Amino acid sequence: MQISGTTGRLALGGFLAACLTLAGCTTTGSMAKGDSMAGGMTDKGSMNSPAMADAGSMKKDSMAAPMMAMDPMKAEHAVIDRFSAAAGHLQVRDGMNNLPGPNQPVDFDKAPFVTQGLGPKGETVEYYNFDVQSTTPAPLYVLYRKGEMEPVAGQLSIVDVIPGDAGYNDFWQVNKVTVPADYAANTIGSLKAIQDAGYPVEKTGMLVNCPIVPDGSTAVHRLSGSDTGLHTGWYRNKIVSYFVFNEAPLMVDSRGMVPTSPIYVAFNVNPGMQMGGPASGFKMAAGSMQTHNVVAALPGDMHYSPLWQVSVYDSGSFGMVMDLSSAMHAMAEKASPATVNCPIFSVGSMGGM
Repeated sequence: MQISGTTGRLALGGFLAACLTLAGCTTTGSMAKGDSMAGGMTDKGSMNSPAMADAGSMKKDSMAAPMMAMDPMKAEHAVIDRFSAAAGHLQVRDGMNNLPGPNQPVDFDKAPFVTQGLGPKGETVEYYNFDVQSTTPAPLYVLYRKGEMEPVAGQLSIVDVIPGDAGYNDFWQVNKVTVPADYAANTIGSLKAIQDAGYPVEKTGMLVNCPIVPDGSTAVHRLSGSDTGLHTGWYRNKIVSYFVFNEAPLMVDSRGMVPTSPIYVAFNVNPGMQMGGPASGFKMAAGSMQTHNVVAALPGDMHYSPLWQVSVYDSGSFGMVMDLSSAMHAMAEKASPATVNCPIFSVGSMGGM
C-alpha cells in the first residue's frame, strides 16, 4: 500500500487511529484492561502479536498452547533487562552508571534517558532515548476471529523476542492472525502455538513503537496527551510490559524496513579521541541541559520517524549550530551507522533555550 502527499499522510493517520480504536486503544486516551491494540496491545492486558523469530531458535519449554484460556493477571512475568550486554548498545550496565538490573523498574524521565535538543527551525524539542535499534522490525501478531474485522476483544498481543534476544526491536510490524470463530481470548500466548495450530498469518505494513520494559517502569510524557501507561502482552506464555509511542503513524518503507530520519549530534569529546564519542556525553550549553542535537523532522512532518540516523558534527562547531541548516553545514566529524529510538514528546518555541 502506498500513500503519498499530505492527504495520504492524514489517511494513514486515520487508518492507524481506526485500527487502534478497534483494538481497544485510542491515540489520545488510555487503554482499558483486557482490551487489545491494533497490534493487539492493551493497557495492562494486551499486546496482540509480535514474534517473527526463527522457529528453530525458539525454546520448547513453556510454549505449548494451553488447553484453556490463560488469565493475564495471574500469569508469570518474563524477566526483562534492557541494560545487559546482550540487550544494550549505548546503555549497558556497569559498575559506574547504576543502570537498573533485571526486572527493576526504570524511570525513563531522568538522565540518561531524556535529551533536550533542537528542531529543524531551532525549536526546543525533548525526546526519550531508548538506545540503538535496528531498521529491521520484529513481528507483532494480532488475533482476529474468522470473518471479523476487529481484533479479538481481551486478547493480548504475542511476541517471541524480548530485549537481549536475537531479532528484538522496539519497532514491531503488525501481523494479522486469523483464528476460528469460536476462539476464546488468551487461549494462545506464544508464537509456537500459532504455528502449531496452523493459523493463517498476514503481514501488514503497519509499524508500532513499543519498547518492552520491566513492569513498573515509567515514561510520563507524550505529545498531544497520548496514553502514558504500561501495557501488557504475551511472550511464550509469560507476560511482558511495554510503552506505546504513537506521536506519528508509522509504516514500513519500500524495503519493508523501519523508516529513519536524520539527527545531527555533538559530543563533549569528538569520536576517535580518547574517551570520545558517546562515552563523553552530549555537549550542552553552559549552565543548562540544552544540547545542540538537531532533528531533521518533527511529528506531523512527512518524513518524521522516531528512529534516527545519527550523524556527528565537530564539537568545535557547537556554538554555530542552531537549526537544521547550520547543522548540515557544520564540519562533519563522523557518519555513524547507528540508528536510535528517540520518540519526541515535546516541541517548544524557536529560540527557547
